[in-house]
Amino acid sequence: MIEDKLIIKGIEFKSRLWVGTGKYKDFEETAKAIEASGADVVTVAVRRVNITDRNSPNLFDYLDPKKYKILPNTAGCYTVEDALRYSRLAREAGVSDLIKLEVIGDEKTLFPDVIGLLKATEILAKEGFMVFPYTNDDPIIAKRLEDAGAAAVMPLGAPIGSGLGIRNPFNIKIILEQAKVPIIVDAGVGTASDATIAMELGCDAVLINTAIAGARDPIMMATAMKNAVIAGRLAYKAGRIVKKLYATASSPFDGMIG
Repeated sequence: MIEDKLIIKGIEFKSRLWVGTGKYKDFEETAKAIEASGADVVTVAVRRVNITDRNSPNLFDYLDPKKYKILPNTAGCYTVEDALRYSRLAREAGVSDLIKLEVIGDEKTLFPDVIGLLKATEILAKEGFMVFPYTNDDPIIAKRLEDAGAAAVMPLGAPIGSGLGIRNPFNIKIILEQAKVPIIVDAGVGTASDATIAMELGCDAVLINTAIAGARDPIMMATAMKNAVIAGRLAYKAGRIVKKLYATASSPFDGMIG
């Protein structure tokens, strides 16, 4: 696995498990779970988590921004204008040029507004951001986002926070087949086996928040997710056997004692 590096736009990422920082009981638990996950990419909601005001409890008091790559996100933004504003705010505050871009289209399902997402991706890419758009598992939209300048595309496995797992692996597979940029499953993972499935499909990474933060033991679940992503990546690289309808003997018949 040492040579199996994830590199996006010249940036090397050590872990293929990326994690969020929302829904934990406090910043201390957040830090412990992230440490257990082995992740080096941490996504932070610019609208919801304090990362700019040093006079108030600040996430960076618990997470060393020199140790982790901070990926600001525009969670909670329902318009292109809001998504652009918070992306620029994160960069102006010196947090990062990377942005996990969300333009939400529906409050109940939290499905993306893909039209707005395409527009915002194009604008931010032209402004020099490395854009990681959160989108539906739609191969056409995924390709359009790539063409608009996305550094990677982040299709959902299922609705945000649902824990339903990878509901449409066939669409994910099509996205992977046509993509020239990394594909990172974002949203819907509920447990370790879901993360493994995403990696076995060939996804480049998985971003997980609720499945870890909402577990009975977030630190233990973070450890499980770390190992699940490693196992899934190894299985993908190793190449699974072909599925068959009937049994095939594990041991050869040649040379059997009569």
